[in-house]
Amino acid sequence: MNVKIITLGCKVNQYESEAMMEALENAGFSPYNEADENVSADSNSIAINSDDNVNANNIGADVIILNSCTVTAESDRKVRQTLRRERNNNPSAIVILTGCMPQAFPEESQKFLEADIVLGNQNRGSLLTHITNFLASKQRIIDIAPHENGEKFEKFSLSNFSERTRAFVKIEDGCNRFCSYCIIPFARGRVRSKPLDELKAEIHTLAENGYKEIVLTGINLCAYGQDLGLHLCDAVEAACSENKIERIRLSSLEPEQLSKDVIARLAKQKKLCPQFHLSLQSGCNETLARMKRHYTTDDYREIVKNLREAFENAAVTTDIMVGFAGETDEEFQKSLAFSKEISFAKVHVFAYSKRPGTAAYDYKNQILNKVKSERSKQMIAVTLDTQQDFFKKQVNLTEQVLFESVQNGVYSGYTPNYTPVKVTSDTNLTGQILPVQITEVCDGYCKGSVKFDLPIVI
Repeated sequence: MNVKIITLGCKVNQYESEAMMEALENAGFSPYNEADENVSADSNSIAINSDDNVNANNIGADVIILNSCTVTAESDRKVRQTLRRERNNNPSAIVILTGCMPQAFPEESQKFLEADIVLGNQNRGSLLTHITNFLASKQRIIDIAPHENGEKFEKFSLSNFSERTRAFVKIEDGCNRFCSYCIIPFARGRVRSKPLDELKAEIHTLAENGYKEIVLTGINLCAYGQDLGLHLCDAVEAACSENKIERIRLSSLEPEQLSKDVIARLAKQKKLCPQFHLSLQSGCNETLARMKRHYTTDDYREIVKNLREAFENAAVTTDIMVGFAGETDEEFQKSLAFSKEISFAKVHVFAYSKRPGTAAYDYKNQILNKVKSERSKQMIAVTLDTQQDFFKKQVNLTEQVLFESVQNGVYSGYTPNYTPVKVTSDTNLTGQILPVQITEVCDGYCKGSVKFDLPIVI
């Protein structure tokens, strides 16, 4: 059977889509060839083809799985839009909705009649069984179990990843924080962690299959190990111990967990990339308090200082929300000034959207959309300037670049601090880590030249 998986959302969702694909492939499915179909640019798709078709007249996929995100109202809109599009384009397919949206909003998700099967995050282990049952009965299936305290980490493991040079490894799930704007604790449950022996085994398999870089990811990555008597540092050290892996990278981090001692311990791991995505959300203390974040701007500033002292040429990236309920012009200006002060290497700017079920949903003084839009434009302009300033500091440096893709003889890759670099070369560079002298700053990336005469330093 042909199966296509469409992924909306974060790196954790991407990992879980890859894991679902691998499990189905092991059961006899194979990737759907999407060459004949244009898939939306805002999704990552994986597919699954076989000689056994549900409907020989259906030129699209036989099974379509939408792994959903629900972090914002825009995320929900994309879910609805994608479901309608896929059902219209593939009327004979089995359409499955899973991921964070049905888990967080089960009653609403059941109303999406485009989906033949609706699964919560807790129920993906029954995916193959549900597909089989639906084929037999043609009866709609709804399976959404609530999260419970004490539940175990989902036993997913990957041997391959669709990206051929870098693989994500999910090591943590859930969040205990309940920030006032965030639905994720309801979609993901409480903190739970991948045991170290399973982590080591998975990374070893990926290393044997040729991957050079591993990205450790989770819903609240810094909470790794709280349920196991371990710490994120234990996971980083275990990952770095795999000889064939050359780089370990961390995905998004909550800043208040990064004490000076933790940073010092992480800095001992030379394979750990000096790129830290520290979720800020606002550069104003009053706004942070209403968000129920667990740090102040002074705390954040100190953490950034410690990271930059411990890691040479470190990049600090972040997320910044504008237009949170009650955000005054003065508060926004404080956030804008703080983002300039920190000089982020990259920022994801987004406008606050109300999420039913969160504390902030009923907050007074909601901000008008036109004000949110204007603040977004201002914040984006400032943070693009700081990104360009960061790129300028990279010029004349020689950095090790992992080349991942090529187009018309131009190879693209990333330095350890995740500076995007492009190089023109007649030699095939894909999949290699090579020394590159950065020569020029362009719009959103740097240009460089490979120094083949220099040694490769890992």
